[in-house]
Amino acid sequence: MSITGAQCRAARALVEWTREKLASNSGVDAVIIEEFERRITLPDQESCDTLQTALEKAGAVFIAENGGGIGVRLKLNRSEVRRIGVLENEGGIVGTDAVP
Repeated sequence: MSITGAQCRAARALVEWTREKLASNSGVDAVIIEEFERRITLPDQESCDTLQTALEKAGAVFIAENGGGIGVRLKLNRSEVRRIGVLENEGGIVGTDAVP
């Protein structure tokens, strides 16, 4: 799967990176990234793969076309996963959703 400019822009926003930060972490020039995200030019496959790898290392997860469209989301870190596990396993009396 090759990422799109829109996915690159969204992934950058999710991991809170500027174009310059992505350029520094990927080795791809910031101008190339800007033109890719603005749909001016399409970088070569190697550059796209490099951008994707850098963003994935920062926590972005790219979602392929699955009938609902392509996308990107942020991967949960270990502490967030543990916290969700604690909340899900709290136990206690199950309440009712019925409003009197």
